[in-house]
Amino acid sequence: MINDPIVEEVRRFRKEHAARFGNDLKKIVEDLRKKEKESTHIQLSPGPKFILKKAS
Repeated sequence: MINDPIVEEVRRFRKEHAARFGNDLKKIVEDLRKKEKESTHIQLSPGPKFILKKAS
């Protein structure tokens, strides 16, 4: 397996971030949503998903 320093950095950050909240997913999501609301960056939404109808 190739060691990618960027992937390793992301994994390290994710592990440290989860540890700050005792690996409690609800607390992690709450923190991320709070940071998202406080952010000055534009938030993109993928929008609704459309279900394709089968042709008859």
